[in-house]
Amino acid sequence: MPVHRRVSRGTVIGLVSTALAMATAVLGSSAQAAPEQAPAPAASSGASGPEMLRRLSPDQYRNVIADIFGSDITFGGRFAPEIREHGLLAVGAGAESITADEMDQYRAMAQSIAVQVVGESHRGILIPCTPASVTTADEKCAHKFISEVGELLYRRPLSKVELQLQVGIANAYARQEKDFYAGLKESLTAMLVSPKFLFRWSYVSAPTATAFWPLDAYARATQLSFLLWDSTPDETLLNDAQHGELNSPKGLNREVTRMLASPRLEAGVRAFFSDMLQFDLFSIPNADSGVPKDTVIYPKFTPQVVADAQEQTLRTLVDLLVTNNGDYRDVFTTRKTFLTPDLAAIYGVPLPRSAPLGESSPWEAYDYSPGDPRAGILSEISFAGLHSHPGVTSAVLRGKALREVILCQVVPDPPPNVSFKLVLDTHNPVYKTARERLDAHVTNPVCAGCHKLMDPAGLVFENFDSDGSFRTHENGELIDTSGSLDGKKFDGMTGLGQAVANDPAASACLVSRLAAYALGRAPSGDEVQWVAGLKKDFIADHYRLPALLRRIATSDMLYRVEIKGAPATTVANR
Repeated sequence: MPVHRRVSRGTVIGLVSTALAMATAVLGSSAQAAPEQAPAPAASSGASGPEMLRRLSPDQYRNVIADIFGSDITFGGRFAPEIREHGLLAVGAGAESITADEMDQYRAMAQSIAVQVVGESHRGILIPCTPASVTTADEKCAHKFISEVGELLYRRPLSKVELQLQVGIANAYARQEKDFYAGLKESLTAMLVSPKFLFRWSYVSAPTATAFWPLDAYARATQLSFLLWDSTPDETLLNDAQHGELNSPKGLNREVTRMLASPRLEAGVRAFFSDMLQFDLFSIPNADSGVPKDTVIYPKFTPQVVADAQEQTLRTLVDLLVTNNGDYRDVFTTRKTFLTPDLAAIYGVPLPRSAPLGESSPWEAYDYSPGDPRAGILSEISFAGLHSHPGVTSAVLRGKALREVILCQVVPDPPPNVSFKLVLDTHNPVYKTARERLDAHVTNPVCAGCHKLMDPAGLVFENFDSDGSFRTHENGELIDTSGSLDGKKFDGMTGLGQAVANDPAASACLVSRLAAYALGRAPSGDEVQWVAGLKKDFIADHYRLPALLRRIATSDMLYRVEIKGAPATTVANR
């Protein structure tokens, strides 16, 4: 298993040097006269402003390739594992390196993508020129393709040195292989494995008299695009960056307004909530994840249900928060959702078909009846099913997830050598329900403190089996779904959902997570006060997500780097 460590500036510059060495082998010693230059100094650890380096997530990589080359481009490799820090993969992205094995995988994907881009079925659409001859180099056509595609991949125009290097690679391979498109393929492959594509860099515009240096216009465009769209800047955003429009409050506000109104905002919102709600656990089975389920116990829990469960929650969130600009607190109480036949079968509800006959989409809008025990996203499989064991429910995992994922609270790890044998013994003849087993377990004073945080809310989920299906009894005993959250008592999931909606910690957690997601690390320094202000603004804005996104996207905090000890003459080079 690869060991991941924090990416240093030297690590990535080393990768650049490796890429240069490979290019030198093709171009000859002349390539050494024009080495790739490094960006401005990295932000200090814990400093205000965004991290200098953040590796693209698998979804961001896919989004960028689809946006630039089309959604029909396929991939021929596997992505490197992600790291979660401070509750978010987006924060962990600043602590990720690329091992040799992972670089091999990126190269396999890059080659697969490049072959398709220059292939006969795509070249007429994706390559903006026709070479004078397909059997040799055409510098003019190569220059045009590489400069246009390179700007989209690197999220800024290529420098003269970079462009010269990439055109040189294309020309050398075209002559060697007697194939113009083979040359483009090799150059595109080199750009796709470059750290300048795989990582997001925080270039600065110029030194200032203070320790805080503003990001340059293209770095600002990148920050904005990945926050709102989870992908690379489009041509309009890059054009505004070129003309300095993003450096003024008026120009930045205009772009934010355009981007918030775009259908692409849905992708950005989905990416954030997938991260915050830890949907990556669906694809990483382990002791703390209920995926996959025991198919003998839960035969209806198929891989399609796993996909549908995540999609159900994301559709619900987008519909409420984006389409209808609703109150965030309502996500815990809403009876409106979306279902497929597979989900309806597990939930045990009828799903009338309203779509026209022959339509392929299985999704239907659905309203739970007033008497239904389900309400809000916490009652969905994506929460109740995810945070439970493969063959049995878990009030502990669910209560812990509620505290940590939804309320941003820390639950201490259990002390070493604690036995959970009694809790997991679902066939115990004396303690027949989860509540009884947990009550017996916490007689140990070492365990009692943490369980007081988790169990009173976690036991409310016991009406929902490990696969998310509803039940009223366990081992013939009626399930008690009474519970409490920080002293507030209620009964059943609807009561829990309302308690969470009323808890100021839930909305504050969203703001904290979104701010960290935007910055790429946990806020620190004067950013802590900024986040406190965002929480007050969120309340004043009636808990509307688009308004919160606007406030973050137009804040100077998102577009600066603190440079400690850098000489005044340091300038951002590329």
